[in-house]
Amino acid sequence: MEPYETSGSNYWWTVDFGLSPGENRSWDEERLLTVGELSGAIGSEFHEEGGKLVLRADYLGSHDLDSLLARLNGILSSFEGVSILRSQKTENQSWSTQHLEAFPPLNVGRSLTVMAPWHKNEAEPGRIPIYIYPSSAFGTGYHESTRIALELLEDAVRQGDTILDVGTGTGILFIAALKLGAARAVARDLDPTTLDEVRRNMNLNAINSKACDLSVGNLLNGVNILANILTANILLTPNLTMLPDVKRVLKPKGYAVFSGMTEVERGTFISVLSSSGLTVDRELRSGDWWGCRARRARA
Repeated sequence: MEPYETSGSNYWWTVDFGLSPGENRSWDEERLLTVGELSGAIGSEFHEEGGKLVLRADYLGSHDLDSLLARLNGILSSFEGVSILRSQKTENQSWSTQHLEAFPPLNVGRSLTVMAPWHKNEAEPGRIPIYIYPSSAFGTGYHESTRIALELLEDAVRQGDTILDVGTGTGILFIAALKLGAARAVARDLDPTTLDEVRRNMNLNAINSKACDLSVGNLLNGVNILANILTANILLTPNLTMLPDVKRVLKPKGYAVFSGMTEVERGTFISVLSSSGLTVDRELRSGDWWGCRARRARA
């Protein structure tokens, strides 16, 4: 197999995240892994240091370090107790050849296969390949919350649907919807650095740029369309913030897919969901992660 080009630089940034462990080590590791996933780490590993559990994560050197650290600190505001211990430049040691097998083809649901572009044409017959470049945005498909969202989305998409993808990350959810038969997508993310990666993933999946209105935006602020399906694979707090506005952008028989939350957060979310005029249509769990698909509540 030929090495796949990961960036134009000959180094990457290494960032150590530290957390004082509690009684449940697996939960602590899951929290740190989620930080790595949300921040788009291209590789990571655990070790212990001075009584702390440490996740060492690598990021593409093509991104400016100051901008990367600013983005990481923004993400950490949602993860109490997790802090950045240090950051450094790491010289290239053929990361691309060492990590190719870290992203094998992954079957999701009944019909989808998520895979990195270097595994092209390796999907099982009859399954729809979703090519996602594992880089610096949330949503490679290998995290439980993304797989939950994909499975909830899979049997909801109808031919000609309009998809509204909030916090699009890599674009994996709207790309999957378009390949499942949706006609149009409106996708937005608060982080402008993700948009180039979304466009790259659209190209990998042969998605015409005219099929998606892609922009920087905060949740549903300024959104004035009616969608058949809304998707939001984001954290609990932004999901809660958005809920009261969901009915405004959702067609009467439309669906809203919510993920990025843990099982322990379910009760809080369901309570606000109900008070926002929505009702749960389906729920899924994977490990400690939880998500649901909702519809308008009957009057």
